[in-house]
This record gives sequence, C-alpha cells and structure tokens, in this order.
Amino acid sequence: MSKVFRNVLIGGAALAGAAGAAVWAVAPRGFKNKQKHYVPTVPDVWYAHRGLHDAGSGLTANYAEQSGEYVALARRMAVKAGYGSETKPGPIAPENSMAAFAAACEAGYGIELDIQLSRDGEVVVVHDADLGRVAGDPRNIKDLSYSELTRIPLYPTAEPGDARAALLPGGEENPPLVVTPSQAPEGYYQHVPLFSDVLKLVAGRVPLIVEYKFENNATWDDRDVELMEKGHALLEAYDGPFVVESFHPGAVNWYKENHPDVCRGQLAFWPASGGARNGSPVDQVRRYAAGSLAFDWLSRPDFVAYDWHGGALPQVRLTRAMGAMPVAWTVRSQEELEACGERFDRFIFEAFVPQGE
Repeated sequence: MSKVFRNVLIGGAALAGAAGAAVWAVAPRGFKNKQKHYVPTVPDVWYAHRGLHDAGSGLTANYAEQSGEYVALARRMAVKAGYGSETKPGPIAPENSMAAFAAACEAGYGIELDIQLSRDGEVVVVHDADLGRVAGDPRNIKDLSYSELTRIPLYPTAEPGDARAALLPGGEENPPLVVTPSQAPEGYYQHVPLFSDVLKLVAGRVPLIVEYKFENNATWDDRDVELMEKGHALLEAYDGPFVVESFHPGAVNWYKENHPDVCRGQLAFWPASGGARNGSPVDQVRRYAAGSLAFDWLSRPDFVAYDWHGGALPQVRLTRAMGAMPVAWTVRSQEELEACGERFDRFIFEAFVPQGE
C-alpha cells in the first residue's frame, strides 16, 4: 500500500506540475502591470474585418444568404463617404481599401486591418503575402514598391460580392509574367493603401485593431523589426483609439518590451486536422503549441483574438479566467454569432450585418 501511495503522490505531483506549467504558459498580462502602464481595454464596438467591404474576405457562396445585405450596406456607406457610386457595376469598396475603411466609419463600426512592408519599406495595408486573391496578380507584396501597388486595381473585373479576383493574363506562369502598368488605370478604382493614409482617413472616428503581418511567424529578422518600428511610429503619432495584435508572439513581445502602455493581443486558432499534418513534425508541434496559447508566456497579451470556433477550448477559457479579453474572429453569420456569443467579449465580423446594428 505504501508503494501504491507513493506512486499516487508522485503522479499527482507530476500532474500538478504540468498543470502549473500550463497555467503559467497561457497567463496574460497581470492586472498590476496594466494598472502601472495605464493600459486601455479593447473598445466595446463591432469590428468590421478589413473594413466594410463589397468584395473580398468571407463573401463566399455558403454565406450568400446574409451577405447580400452586408454588401449593399458597404456600398451605401462607401458612396455616402464619397467613394464610387451605387450604379457602378464593379466593387467600389474592396477589402482593406480606403473606401472600405471609410464605409466602416460611416456605419460606426470599428475596423480590423492588416499591415506589412512593401519592397521599398512603406507600411501598407493588405492581408495576404501576395495580390493573387485580391487583384489577380500573384506577385508578392515584398517584391512590389508602393508606387507599383498604386497602379494595380483591387478586384478589377469582379462583381460586387465576389470573394476572389480573376487571375490576370500571365498570372498562371511560374514565375508570374504579370507586369505592373506604367500608368494608373482610368476611372474609379481602389488599390493597396498606405497605413498613414488610412490613419488620416479614420482620424479617430472609430477604434482600430491593427494586425502586424509576417511572412513567417517562426522567424524574426531585421525586416520584421523594421515593420514593428515603422508601424508603431505611425500609431504613436495617431490621435485615436487602437490596439495591436499578431499571430507572431515575437511581435506581441516587441510591444511588451518596448511599449507596455499599448493594449496588445495574441492571435491564435486551433489547427484543423488536415492542415496540422502539413509540414515537418516541428511545424506541426509549433502549430498546436500556438493554438494552445503556449507562447503567451512570451507575449503576455491583454486580449486573445481566437478563431470563433474555439471559444470553448480549455486554453481560451483559462486565459479568460485569468483576465485576458477573448475576441472572436471572424464571425460571418448571425448563426455563428449566436453559437459563440457567450464565449467572447468582442467580435470581428464580415459578410453579414449583426442584428440590432
């Protein structure tokens, strides 16, 4: 009996140690540290994913039942803000465009947006690493100057409500044979904007969630630091409410170390079974560790922006109990909102108009 009892004690101690390590790993920033640095919370508004847009993310066939009203609202608000016209056949407010951000401001929604660097080191607002989905041009953002980006229309031949742009001639070749036009297209169009111009447009009218985007969330180099420094310099000069977030724990840690007065968030999701099997064993372990919030020890976030499907996961509930605000991304229907509503305190949405708004 004494041997059994000893084994039980050893096993219990091991489990307690593992549980303690898990709690330590996912713990957010402490209350005293927030109080010391006067850290604001995430403002309590709805956040339009990549702006209120009439072409782009989330506008797929499975959300068509509710997305028509959303697209119509985006177009009305964009026109009200002075962009395009409701009679224009193509999109007037594609995702992450000036028109989409102006539309969100007119509708009173907060904005979630993404920043990265162009080839010439300009901070631009665009989600993907390339322009294939949003402009039919598969070339990488890092290989294009901002001047070139201004001459590449977003969704040039699309219809309102389209999720993807048609591939441009030469885009199917490897490497792509697409060439940047020497002159800007005639007529109305939207292009990838400068972050500085977006900040001037919003001008504090609605809160911002700013996501720092990286080519590889498992590495950290001088170009990544350049994005952090330039992005924050623009935000530091901005007179309006904002918070920052990233999938890269190093980026959130950069704010912890350099600007502890800024509200910071760790983006995460639980890997799908299919995608989790891609890549090396190290890559797979890293994905599950990130989804488990195991890197929060590095970032110590104020909020956790988690895929809305994962609100009931133990790590999300645990970090919420310890003081991190859970933010849901990206909710695309009223049914999804109702399914996750009790698990989250803030919501990033697209493709539908939340009831009561």
